[in-house]
Amino acid sequence: MGGGKSEVLQGTLDLMILKTLYALGPQHGFGIARRIEQLSQDVLQLNEGTVYTSLLRLQQQGWIASKWGQSENNRKARFYSITKSGLKQLELETENWERISGVIGRVLRLERQG
Repeated sequence: MGGGKSEVLQGTLDLMILKTLYALGPQHGFGIARRIEQLSQDVLQLNEGTVYTSLLRLQQQGWIASKWGQSENNRKARFYSITKSGLKQLELETENWERISGVIGRVLRLERQG
């Protein structure tokens, strides 16, 4: 553990990708990964393979769609966007995350008895 870089749980990464696409609109995979790392103030380190695996899974679920376009440096890139069912999933996952993190918070605040 410690104060270094942290790994991201699969479901958590899916949630962060959905939220990033909701907030920023269509993005390519590299852009999504860099944005999440920036928001984490570099606490999270996302490896490209993990991000693309998550994007593929989200696309297979129908929660994101993709199409080819030009990146900022005029390279061909696949841009991902959130779908209507992705928006519903984002809402469900956000509620679930808030409920679970609340429980974790309460457990971590437990004081030693006697």
